[in-house]
Amino acid sequence: MATVEPFQAFRPPQADAVLVASPPYDVINTAEARALASGNPKSFLHVSRPEIDLAEGVDEHDDVVYAQGAKNLTALIAEGALVQDPEPHLYLYAQQMGDHRQVGVVGCASVAEYDADLIKKHEKTRADKEDDRTRHIEELGAHDEPVFLTYRADAEIDRLVNDSTQAAPIYDFTTSDGIRHTLWVLGREATGALFERFQQVPTLYVADGHHRSAAAARVHKKLRGDGGQHHAFLAVVFPHNQMKIMPYNRVVRDLEGRTTDQILAALRQKLDVVPAQNGVTATPKSPRQFGIFLDGQWYTASVRPGTVDEKDPVKSLDCSICQDQILEPIFGVKDPRRDKHVDFVGGIRGIAELEKRVQTGGFTMALHLYPTQIEQLFAVSDAGLLMPPKSTWFEPKLRSGLFIHTF
Repeated sequence: MATVEPFQAFRPPQADAVLVASPPYDVINTAEARALASGNPKSFLHVSRPEIDLAEGVDEHDDVVYAQGAKNLTALIAEGALVQDPEPHLYLYAQQMGDHRQVGVVGCASVAEYDADLIKKHEKTRADKEDDRTRHIEELGAHDEPVFLTYRADAEIDRLVNDSTQAAPIYDFTTSDGIRHTLWVLGREATGALFERFQQVPTLYVADGHHRSAAAARVHKKLRGDGGQHHAFLAVVFPHNQMKIMPYNRVVRDLEGRTTDQILAALRQKLDVVPAQNGVTATPKSPRQFGIFLDGQWYTASVRPGTVDEKDPVKSLDCSICQDQILEPIFGVKDPRRDKHVDFVGGIRGIAELEKRVQTGGFTMALHLYPTQIEQLFAVSDAGLLMPPKSTWFEPKLRSGLFIHTF
């Protein structure tokens, strides 16, 4: 059983939606947020990145920052940039990025189901990030940025969603990154039908937002019994066959000062490595293949048969193979969460970013990975296991500020 509960969203008036909508807090830094929100007092970055309204240099985890976020949310509501719907609804949120389109149901997921592992996870959370999101949510008295959930596609849900998207949307705008965002507010009948059908879905999966969902559970545990509506947290739920997962690539520094030939020799002890044809970018065409950029040249590295435990859903991931056969034995990266000589580059940044990080960013080598598949995410989650850090990069990202759940 999956609960996707209707709620009374605070959301912007139609004319303000494009001004309020903002990138999620964790894909931009403070400087980028400050620049994006400059001259736009309605930007939701004033809530999700409230340090931008304080003096430069203020620690983003200072008490004053969390208080500023709550103050800014109150101000947006008071000024009419966010208005609460008079009745609870489910909503539909469509995103179009190039040829890819995904349509998710916006509602509230259940903390009880999260705690009972009916909402399955695949990523280990970091204590500091979980603490930050817990403090942020509690100070706001709201879930302001949705968790990205997925489920195995259901034909009846597909039909209900498709029928509802034939109506005129309440929002329809394109952001500066070229992504089109469309939102529908569902009436009572459509809301009820979708709510009932999701009760037949056995399991939801966290795709993106592990720290937000863990923080929501912590806030509910702390505030349980006070009458607030924190038993549920804000989510957008997409069918698995609409998920677009991009690679999460790696760049690494060689701390031993080896020559290019020495690094290639070390790689060839583990993998089959050949120069990319005609010197072009070595984009992996299939799993168990890596593109390697080293000393201005692209190579293709292929994993040798029999070197991977095919029965282990974690060890058989390409990001695990990268760690086990390249990063640790060749570059000494034992803990990729903490090692400072390895970094991660989301696939949305493209090949040029990998080359730049090697040519001018102080890194020795870039690794272009084949993207993790949604079926692999399901296999790991269903087995109760966890993926290595930075295993998946979902695009497009959900915009913040289009719907807020207060409790």
